Amino acid sequence: MADVKITVRPNGPYLLEGTVTLVDAAGNPFPLPANKPRIALCRCGGSANKPFCDGTHNKIGFQAAETAPTPTPGAPVNP
Repeated sequence: MADVKITVRPNGPYLLEGTVTLVDAAGNPFPLPANKPRIALCRCGGSANKPFCDGTHNKIGFQAAETAPTPTPGAPVNP
């Protein structure tokens, strides 16, 4: 399995880096450009090109800045 990195952008989209297959609820794959190293998925709900980001989050003032929780000493860490 290839490595995939998902980055939560402050006030913006999810950035997916790596080789992924994105499918709809019926299992049909979305066409993804082969020459792009990453894709951005909308999380503001305003994109006209869902599930992809089209930058609408900037126009509508979307705000979300989730951060990962601080690890608890001695707790197992997910790889």
